[in-house]
Amino acid sequence: MKPATAHEPLSHAPGARRAFGAHRAVLAVVPLLLPESEIRLPGLCQKLEELFGMTTRVHAGGFDPSSALDPSRGQYNSRALLEMLLHEARPEAARVLGVGGIDLFVPVLSYVFGEAELDGRVAVVSTHRLEPERYGLPPDPQLSAARLLKEATHELGHTFGLVHCREPDCVMHSSTYVEEIDLKLARFCPRCDFRRRAPAKGR
Repeated sequence: MKPATAHEPLSHAPGARRAFGAHRAVLAVVPLLLPESEIRLPGLCQKLEELFGMTTRVHAGGFDPSSALDPSRGQYNSRALLEMLLHEARPEAARVLGVGGIDLFVPVLSYVFGEAELDGRVAVVSTHRLEPERYGLPPDPQLSAARLLKEATHELGHTFGLVHCREPDCVMHSSTYVEEIDLKLARFCPRCDFRRRAPAKGR
């Protein structure tokens, strides 16, 4: 397998709704094979509401995520999960975020922390490679939660049309290794924040 490298999100045809307007848009958060011990959704949802000005709603997905498992790799295809999330997305959800405790991959990389449709509706992230225990370190719930917030914000940023940013502390800066996640902040740089809030032209 190729080592993981920074990747661009899936491109998506124009038409996804922007989340900023007169009414608070809905962000649906869908747990995907997330063990009880790893559930940090209330705290994550609160932070995402503050960052994006959206109302979060947690609900179970109407599909079996295990069908995205590649037995030869022991990992879950993130693009297959995106398709499932989009197919089962509720009409009121402007954005859908899948949060899993499973190891994700795309065919050309050995693993990914998450993936999203560029300027689309759906994104997925995983806690699997964010836990310090995976690297022989003691548990650190605060660090794990911070990493999850950054990755969730990063992938949702892609759904607003944002690509990877060169600013090292911007949440849209690409991260190949978990240590690179720790170096950036859980916020957008001024340029990315402006682009995220800008109304889409011709939509």
